[in-house]
Amino acid sequence: MLKKIGGSIKRFLNSLFKSKKHVRLGLYGPPNSGKTTLANKICKDWLGEEMGTASRIPHETREIQFKESVTIKSNGKELSFKLIDTPGIATKIDYEDFLRFNLNQKEAKERAKEATKGVIEAIKWLDNMDAVVVVLDSTKNPYSQVNITIIGNLAARDIPVLIAANKVDLRKANIKKVESAFPQYKVMGISAERGDNIEQFYKTLFKVVK
Repeated sequence: MLKKIGGSIKRFLNSLFKSKKHVRLGLYGPPNSGKTTLANKICKDWLGEEMGTASRIPHETREIQFKESVTIKSNGKELSFKLIDTPGIATKIDYEDFLRFNLNQKEAKERAKEATKGVIEAIKWLDNMDAVVVVLDSTKNPYSQVNITIIGNLAARDIPVLIAANKVDLRKANIKKVESAFPQYKVMGISAERGDNIEQFYKTLFKVVK
């Protein structure tokens, strides 16, 4: 009898801890796709504060940044997770690319060095992710080496993925092209800056993060 009771308690505790599992949700994508803008939108909606600084200069985010216990609600459901914003993934980072943004040579070289380190850290963190939102600029060609590298790394790890085709408010946005490039994943067209389709994005997130 005691053994039976002990087994019941153990199953209850296991189910309790399982239900309280801390989901780690990562935002990945190439530089300037809108990852931090989306992170800021999510945090502003549910925490009342932003995650970090977004900029038109590539690799503004060069270190992993996160917010604990972000809880979103949709259709009477709740989903809590640790939101992780990662540096933009790039296959090549050249300091000269930063010079056209009015950075001096010293600043450009330092940013390139930090950005390279950030890319390495972002890839390492993939092993800790329970689910990932890949943020892509829907005005650009989705068949880039960087995008294929990101998706390939996620597929190899069998991580649940939602693709956020960002910047749908811009004239050149092409969600269909993103869908054709990665048909194995759900693609959600959004504007992280304006909040377009953000409610539908939250609803879709529940289906991806199980």
